[in-house]
Amino acid sequence: GVANQYVFLTIDKLFPLHCVPGIFMGIDLRCQVNNHTHRTEEMDLERLLVRRGQPFSLALQCKEGQVVVKVLETRAVHDKWWFRQQGAQSEVLLTVHSPADAPVGLYSMTVLLLSPDGHILEQTTLETFYLLFNPWCKADSVYLPDEELLEEYILNENGILYQGSWNQISSLPWNFGQFEQDVVDICFEILDNSPSALKNPEMDTANRADPVYVSRTITAMVNANDDRGVVSGRWDGKYDDGVPPTRWTGSVPILRRWSEAGAQRVRYGQCWVFSGVACTILRCLGVPTRPVTNYSSAHDTDGNLCVDYLYDNQLESVSEGRKDMIWNYHCWVESWMDREDLPEGYGGWQALDPTPQERSDGVYCCGPCPVKAVRDGDVGIKYDAPFVFSEVNADLVTWIVYPDGQRSQVSLNQKTVGRNISTKSVYGDYREDITKHYKYPEGSVKEREVFEKAGRRVSQLKAGKGQLELKIKHAQAILGTDFDVIVEVHNVGGEDTVAQLTVTSNAVTYNSLHRGECQRKTASLTVPAQKAHKEVLRLHYDHYGACVSEHNVIRVTALVQPSGQQSAILQEVNISLSMPQLHVKVVGDAVVSRKLIAHISFTNPLPITLRGGVFTAEGAGLTSAREIQAPGDIGPGQEVKVKLSFKPTRAGLRKLLVDFDADRLKDVKGMATVIVRNK
Repeated sequence: GVANQYVFLTIDKLFPLHCVPGIFMGIDLRCQVNNHTHRTEEMDLERLLVRRGQPFSLALQCKEGQVVVKVLETRAVHDKWWFRQQGAQSEVLLTVHSPADAPVGLYSMTVLLLSPDGHILEQTTLETFYLLFNPWCKADSVYLPDEELLEEYILNENGILYQGSWNQISSLPWNFGQFEQDVVDICFEILDNSPSALKNPEMDTANRADPVYVSRTITAMVNANDDRGVVSGRWDGKYDDGVPPTRWTGSVPILRRWSEAGAQRVRYGQCWVFSGVACTILRCLGVPTRPVTNYSSAHDTDGNLCVDYLYDNQLESVSEGRKDMIWNYHCWVESWMDREDLPEGYGGWQALDPTPQERSDGVYCCGPCPVKAVRDGDVGIKYDAPFVFSEVNADLVTWIVYPDGQRSQVSLNQKTVGRNISTKSVYGDYREDITKHYKYPEGSVKEREVFEKAGRRVSQLKAGKGQLELKIKHAQAILGTDFDVIVEVHNVGGEDTVAQLTVTSNAVTYNSLHRGECQRKTASLTVPAQKAHKEVLRLHYDHYGACVSEHNVIRVTALVQPSGQQSAILQEVNISLSMPQLHVKVVGDAVVSRKLIAHISFTNPLPITLRGGVFTAEGAGLTSAREIQAPGDIGPGQEVKVKLSFKPTRAGLRKLLVDFDADRLKDVKGMATVIVRNK
């Protein structure tokens, strides 16, 4: 456990030593008053939870009329604990001051009665309290001087994680639940299970004064790759021995499951799950944190700031080994802190990425990396700036590899990576675009300067512009329906051109893993000068439904190979299939500890029967995670209704989140907002 740190409140006794001791009746930690002023009352009212750098009070109860107790007061020193007293009838009120850079964690405290020569005559029973980071305190390195931001980034237990694709953004409500019962204990249990805490507990405890150290430890411990971490990542669609990543609606069931199993990894998570869990832990510890989604996020394995896609001339991928990839989206978190370990100017938002992608100092963790360092191309700044820089700035280069081993560059895209970087607004449930924090405007002089500073070769596409241009269009695609994709080949030259067109559609995951080809079409074309040829590919649910991933993304790739000397051209689009929604309606008067009923309904949008349907519901302050099996199979177009009864535990604005999963349809979400009153 945590190495206990003792603060002695020594009390000098002014009466003859032959009197019988037994002066202390007890010590009152004043949890309600203290937790309220320290903004931790949502966590607990029975236990003392305080923030560093801010005083709290204790009442020492003494036997009435027996004695005058004089406290030896200590003077205020910047880096020391100290206290002062006020006497009352049979109580001594002690105000305890903690340093703003004290290590966070569980502290023990006892009050000693000393004789004038320093012998312990009596002591109170041992009391414990948690000390947390304090973003409200000017001297704390996580100080954030904006009440509205703190309301969101520390105190809000509900949030939104953004998913989908850059041109079709979808929002996933998430229950952070950082004040739910016992979550604070689990957060410190996670720190206690880190390799450095197990190896050298004293040093680890001392380092917990520093949010840079704590947040870096958290990004390593949220994933279970090297250690006794929380969540096991999996992306291959095989989740039978655990929970599919898409089923989770919040962090609390994951944290509880990990703790109850004795620090055993919870299966399974993907990037939004890792970021949701990290956000819960950091907010709980008192570090202002927000989840962030980057669209068209590059995963550059070799660090050349380029993502290379290799295909053969049949549009089969021929990339070998660990592939560079572009993820449809990727989620991480940002935390607010000073960087005393860096030159001036790098404080503020820091990117932290708990998804296990690449090792950093030999461990799967990433950050904290100053967002400003990414924007300015300062890739030498720790931690992991080159990797984060690539995620938002890499070039995408596509190559065709011919049977004789020759390769030809068929497309270069310098604007595709790092788009619409998003987080939830502090002013409500809508999206705030923070791309400008990560990069200068595309194509600006400043942006080019940053690339050169970051040592990036500014790639140029070889050869002149060909006669042919390629475009892919599609209507809104709804999961379960057939839809058309139109590929247009424009001839902008003065001569008719003969070409071969290959179009493939593949089911892919959000992070670009292929799950199977849906359909393909090849055609020999003659495109007249100044005209366009349209090729329609009809995507049937019969085909794509069997292999579509749990993220419901279809990637359409088109390759045009003109005869003669002109170079081939390639285009690619990711089509996010839109999902149905659950309807959630809460009836009754929402009062703490009084029963409420939620009516949940869902209509099967698919032309097939769904089996093994299960609803999962949870909400901070409303109910812990509950599962309800759907009553039997659900035929095409059939509606299913279930009821959930629960008793809210805390007042305030609350959100009930519901997920539905079945064998052929995952990740259907619904939500209801409930305003709960005290009795």
